Amino acid sequence: MNTVTKLGVFAAGLAVVFGGAHAVGQTQEDDLPRRYADYSAEPEEHAEAGGHAHEGSAEPAGHVPGGLQISQDGYRLRPVTTTLKPGERHDFSFHVLGPDGEPVTAYQVAHEKKLHLIVAPRDLGGFQHLHPELAPDGTWTTPLTLPEPGTYRMYADFAAEGGPALTLGADLTAQGDFRPDPFPETSRTSEVDGYTVTLQGEMNPGQPSPLSITVSKDGEPVGDLEPYLGAQGHLVALRAGDLAYLHVHPMSGMTGVVFMAEVPREGGSYRLFFDFKHGGEVRTASFTLAG
Repeated sequence: MNTVTKLGVFAAGLAVVFGGAHAVGQTQEDDLPRRYADYSAEPEEHAEAGGHAHEGSAEPAGHVPGGLQISQDGYRLRPVTTTLKPGERHDFSFHVLGPDGEPVTAYQVAHEKKLHLIVAPRDLGGFQHLHPELAPDGTWTTPLTLPEPGTYRMYADFAAEGGPALTLGADLTAQGDFRPDPFPETSRTSEVDGYTVTLQGEMNPGQPSPLSITVSKDGEPVGDLEPYLGAQGHLVALRAGDLAYLHVHPMSGMTGVVFMAEVPREGGSYRLFFDFKHGGEVRTASFTLAG
């Protein structure tokens, strides 16, 4: 199988939309400490979560993206701490509380992991994709360094056993003088460790938007990309401003990798982060699409 240096577009490709579970979320619980409240979340009656797409699934346009709320469908994200010292490595821990108020200890495996943790600064100048370890008591822990002072967004992408696929979000703070960088200019080409990664396609509000990516090195296409998390590529898109979250994986069993994104009708500007593996190492290319 050609491992696909060009992520082509197929009519039967994978459509993944901002959206997800159909039950209503809420931004703050009565018994949740106020420091965990998510003030960027949508009003309760409109909040719905996004996250990993199941193969062949799609949600209708117009749903509120995932990652905007700390609570959804009775599940709550609770960091042990939300304040860290910048530039220092921390053993960062958090829980996902279930509808019974207790930490969840059983999860479904999606894309080879029980939970995917994404961390990004609010100016979207960086990106971390982490896979914490789960303790028997339901505590998730991972090494985490917030490189600069400022506010960061964490996203927990998971599905508890017997529960819906959810993406819950919370803000983290790295103490110090924060001077956000300007939002990156529109860019469809990313240079990473000698690789040139090029994005083609648009994220058109309210309709399916095919995205294709080409990977080359030294002017030659890379024809032997290695599987990463059970796929040939991994794509995350974050919207400027509210940091709405879209997490896309290709459909397995295809001869190519297809990313088909459907974004909210109101549109916006986006930062896209593409993980790919070659030579035994995972690298991340970043792009900006202006709305």
